[in-house]
Amino acid sequence: MGGDLAPERLLLAYRHGIFPWFSDGDPILWWSPDPRFVLFPDRLLIPRSLRQILRHGLFTVTFDACFAEVVSACQEDRQGREGTWITDGMKTAYVRLHEMGLAHSVETWREDRLVGGLYGVSLGRIFFGESMFSRVADASKTALATLVRCLAARKFLLIDCQVYTEHLDRLGAELIPRDEFLRLLGRALDQETLQGSWRFFGEGDSFAYPHGVGAAAAPGREPHGRCADRSRGSPGMTAVLAASRRRAASPYFTSVNG
Repeated sequence: MGGDLAPERLLLAYRHGIFPWFSDGDPILWWSPDPRFVLFPDRLLIPRSLRQILRHGLFTVTFDACFAEVVSACQEDRQGREGTWITDGMKTAYVRLHEMGLAHSVETWREDRLVGGLYGVSLGRIFFGESMFSRVADASKTALATLVRCLAARKFLLIDCQVYTEHLDRLGAELIPRDEFLRLLGRALDQETLQGSWRFFGEGDSFAYPHGVGAAAAPGREPHGRCADRSRGSPGMTAVLAASRRRAASPYFTSVNG
């Protein structure tokens, strides 16, 4: 594939079911898992405890409110992890895709404090999930559930979760053969890309969660202090996905690096 993270190369890779994952100091590595871990929007499983959180609106959810801060939160190492695959170069590359209207974030707030979220890339009617983080219980699950319902309302075919995790398995994600994933990817790419800001997501949507509706912020709503520039130490937030060394050893992965 090549040795850079230019937007055109990243988009070409995603359109072929390939994505980068590597650690600082390593060459850029590209991956195409077989099988592929995906979540079909209509198969989302919402546990009873999460339904109650969504019903009572314990969190406020926004879209594209502070993309770079979400990536930074995902970038921070979890205590005891070997490292993070979200390098500074990766962050710069995805911020550029966000500026192009092709990468998006979902933010979960409690009392105007960013407590969880996720980000990924959207092309056609597929969302490529990259990472998520949570500072309080169920914050990232709330972001994911809200995203899934918004994508379902816009007839997205699937969310690419890349590689198996127990966390997403409990929410309904499943492994499918790579050939099937590529077939679905082709179908999704035949449809229009919702390029641009997603701050409007949630406005006018008539979707409902089972036994309740999550609280999504109206477009343009900006919780106080949500993304102010500030100097602060590392908050110790975590990337959900494993370090690239762990990933490279996974039997689910097929390398496409020459």
